[in-house]
Amino acid sequence: MIADEEAWLAVLARDRAFDGRFVTGVLSTGIYCRPSCSERHPRRENVRFFVDGGEARVAGLRPCLRCSSDEVSRDERAVLLAIAAIKASDEPLALAGLAADVGYSPAHFQRMFKRATGLSPAAYARALRLEKAQDALSSGGRVTDAVYDAGYSAPSRFYEASGERMGMAPSAWRDGGRGVTIRWAVVPTSLGSMLVAATDRGVCRLSFNEGPEELARRFPLAELAEGGTAFGNLLGQVIASVEAPGDSSHIPLDVKGTAFQEAVWQELRRIPKGETRSYAQIAAAVGKPGAVRAAGSANGANNVAVLIPCHRVIRSDGSLGGYAYGLEIKRDLLEREGAELPRGD
Repeated sequence: MIADEEAWLAVLARDRAFDGRFVTGVLSTGIYCRPSCSERHPRRENVRFFVDGGEARVAGLRPCLRCSSDEVSRDERAVLLAIAAIKASDEPLALAGLAADVGYSPAHFQRMFKRATGLSPAAYARALRLEKAQDALSSGGRVTDAVYDAGYSAPSRFYEASGERMGMAPSAWRDGGRGVTIRWAVVPTSLGSMLVAATDRGVCRLSFNEGPEELARRFPLAELAEGGTAFGNLLGQVIASVEAPGDSSHIPLDVKGTAFQEAVWQELRRIPKGETRSYAQIAAAVGKPGAVRAAGSANGANNVAVLIPCHRVIRSDGSLGGYAYGLEIKRDLLEREGAELPRGD
C-alpha cells in the first residue's frame, strides 16, 4: 500500500497510473472509487484509502458506478502481478521473464510498467532493495547483516546504490528524525534571515525567516545541535549558492518524500540557471503529464529552498505563481539568475 499522502495527490490529479494500486473510500457517501474517478473530489477528512475493493467492502463501502471501481484492466493486472513477483523474489528478475509471465513483449511491458509506477521494473526492484536495507540500518541492525539480507552481493554495492538517491532512511523521516543529529544555524543574507540545517549526509532544511523552533517542529525527535566545524564548511557553500544562485549540485542533500515528490525534486535540480518551467512541464518531465496539481503540491513540499530550485517553476500563463517565502524573494532569485521575468508580475 502506498503512503496516504501520495495516494491523495494521485486522487487530486486523477492519475490513471494509480488505478488498480488502491481505491479511495469516501466515508460520507459510503462508496469507493478509482484514483482517476471523475466525480467531484471529496473532503480529505472524509477519505480513507484501501488496498482494493474487497478491503473497502469489508469496511461497509460499495463500488462507485461512475468509474466502475471493481473492474481492473488487463494492463493493471499485469503490473500488479509483476510487482508481486518482484517483491517475492530474492534475486533480480529479468525483464523478458516478467513480460512473458504476464503475456506482453518486453519493450511494451517496460513502457507500461514505467507509466504505471514511474520506474522501470529493474529500477523498482533496486528501490525496494535499497529501502529494505535503509530501514534495517535505521532500526539499529548491523551494516553487513542489513546489506546481505536486503540482497546486495557486497557492502560496496549498497553504498553505490544508496548514493543514487537523496535522503536519510525513510523510517527516520517518518519518526520525526529519531536517532539523527541535525546541526543548524540561522544566518543573515541579502534575502533575509536564513535557516540552514543538515545531517551527516547533507542539507535537510533551508528556509527563510525561520528559526530553531520551526526546525524542532519538523524534526521533534532529532537531536538538534548548533554549529560545528564540518557543518561550518557546508554552511559556507550554502551561503555562496544562495547569494549567487546557480548550479548547486555539489552540495549534498538529505531529503525524503514520496517517489513522485522525489522525482519532481530531481527534475527541479535539472532546470538550468536562468530558465524557468511550468508545473505542466515538470509533470510531463517526470512521466505524469496529467498530474499538474500533484506536481505543484510536490513543488510546495520542498524542504530545501534554492538548492532544490522550486523558485524556477512558474504558472503556464507566465505569471510567477506562489512561493513559500514570498514573491519578493522568488523574483529576486530569478533576477540574480538572469531569468526573463513575466511582464506585469
